Amino acid sequence: MYEHKNNLVKGFTSKYRVHQLVYYEETNDIYAALQREKQLKKWNRKWKLALIERINPDWNDLAKDWIPAKNMRE
Repeated sequence: MYEHKNNLVKGFTSKYRVHQLVYYEETNDIYAALQREKQLKKWNRKWKLALIERINPDWNDLAKDWIPAKNMRE
């Protein structure tokens, strides 16, 4: 999270300045996590937005208090 919030890794989050975690799922099984990620990537945008809004309707940053971000604007 620290790397994403501070643009330390090149990729989607730094390119599009995406710094809020608005949805996540927990599992102890890495293979289940990878399968779920692949499944979600195939979903259309409408389905993804509905999933986020069902869990986090205000689009709050769920990781806001996890790791402080340097030089980030709220």
